[in-house]
Formats: sequence, C-alpha cells, structure tokens
Amino acid sequence: MQATATQFDLAPNCSLSPRGAWTFFGMVCASTLGIAGVATLLGYWPVLPFAGAEMLLLGWALHANMQRRFEHEHIDISEREVAIEYSRGNPRRVVFPRHWAQVKIRRPKSPLHRSHLVIESHGRAYEIGKFLTEEERQHLAAELRRLIGSMNQSPALPAA
Repeated sequence: MQATATQFDLAPNCSLSPRGAWTFFGMVCASTLGIAGVATLLGYWPVLPFAGAEMLLLGWALHANMQRRFEHEHIDISEREVAIEYSRGNPRRVVFPRHWAQVKIRRPKSPLHRSHLVIESHGRAYEIGKFLTEEERQHLAAELRRLIGSMNQSPALPAA
C-alpha cells in the first residue's frame, strides 16, 4: 500500500484588508495633520514637519505590514522527501531526504525573541513558520515530528 503525501500550507494571519489599511491611514493622517495645522497657525510651526515625518513612517510601516500578506510556505511530506516551497519575492524550494530530516525548535537567546522552527539534514537547515505565533509553531513542530519522525526513522504516512 502506497502512502500519500501530506501537505501543509502556511500563511500569515492578515486581518487588515488593503481598504481597511487605507481607511485607517487616512483617518490618522487627517487628524494628525489637522491638529498640526492648527498648531502651526498658533505659531508652533515645528509641529508640522514632525507630524509629516510621523505620517511617512506610519505609511511605510503599514505598507511593509501589508506586503507580508503575500508570504506563503508550502510543506510537502512524501515517503522519500520533505519539500519546502517559500513564495515571496524570490521563490525558493528546499528538499530534504525524509529519512534523515530532523524537526527542531531552537530556543531564543532572550525571552524577548521568538523561537525558530527548523527542518535540518546533512548540515543544511531551513526555518519555517517565521510568522506563526509561538503556540502555532509548537503545534506545527509536534505534527511535523509525528509525520517525519526522528533521524533514521520514517513512520508511515496516513492514508488519504
């Protein structure tokens, strides 16, 4: 009996739509620049350039956040290999032999940083799920360990 491949599709949780981002940015800009305009009319002219700089920084941060919605990881586990495809900017594909692959969670050096979920084999490692929460990362690691097994162990994949 041939076991089928198991697949995982990972994508960040993007609850803010582009329209919502534009609405938020417009409301914040209108209120901030309105208050700065009134302050300028009252003689506090240095307020306006700083308010403009703040809005540019907020616009840049919103743009960077909205670009993350295109980030996507696809993990395909078959009898022979573990293939990871990452698509954003320059798409990458990394393939590890399943028999030798290991799933590890590397603890952060500081409690302020996140852990790193990696799949490694033969001196190569690839981090997956950078955008996942800590709880999601732990759950994914447990599921991947169950399917991939430890080194020199390849458990049977569940039938579809």
